[in-house]
Amino acid sequence: MSAAPAIETAGVTKVYGSGATEVVALREASLTIQRGEVVALLGPSGSGKSTLLSAIGLINPPTRGEIKIDGKIVMRGPRALVDVRRFRREHLGFVFQKSNLIPFLTGLENVLVALDIAGTEGRPAKRRAMELLTELGIGARAKNLPSALSGGEQQRVAIARALANRPSLLLADEPTAALDSTLGRQVMELFRDVGHESGAGVLVVTHDQRALDVFDRTLVLDDGVLREDW
Repeated sequence: MSAAPAIETAGVTKVYGSGATEVVALREASLTIQRGEVVALLGPSGSGKSTLLSAIGLINPPTRGEIKIDGKIVMRGPRALVDVRRFRREHLGFVFQKSNLIPFLTGLENVLVALDIAGTEGRPAKRRAMELLTELGIGARAKNLPSALSGGEQQRVAIARALANRPSLLLADEPTAALDSTLGRQVMELFRDVGHESGAGVLVVTHDQRALDVFDRTLVLDDGVLREDW
């Protein structure tokens, strides 16, 4: 039996306000991302990308529609069908535009914090953290503080942190916005490799079209309407 898709949405709609002030930020968005599939999400500013990502990430629930993660219905309209905090902790990983690393902790310690939250401590946690950092090519820098790491290295630590709980779905919001084109492409290639090798579904919101060839598929949001680009 094949694994359930990492994420499925059906008719996800987000409405802000009502009456004359009503704004439809997301209109009947339906998508499926398989485990191990790496997908880019494009769209102009204000098109609804962050709204969709926050709905899928169980941060800002939709007004209508259904969200299913790893085969389990987790949201039906604005109603959560799971313990949201626990489900996020166990099934989702997040990477943002800024790495948001804890500045007074080393790269290794930043990953250990995520493992501690996920319930893994001691030697198993340190082994898992070092494995992730090494796989992401930054094992030799594990004991450095974020201030001693380049922007690309900081994002690698952030990706390791996001993968600590072995998520079925990894969500990234403009993860290369603060990087130059060369580093940006390296990070995008990293997401591709992570998705293909870990089996997590990966959705990357980006405005940078120069590295789209690394993705399995591209989705486009325009005025709240989602479509497949290629």
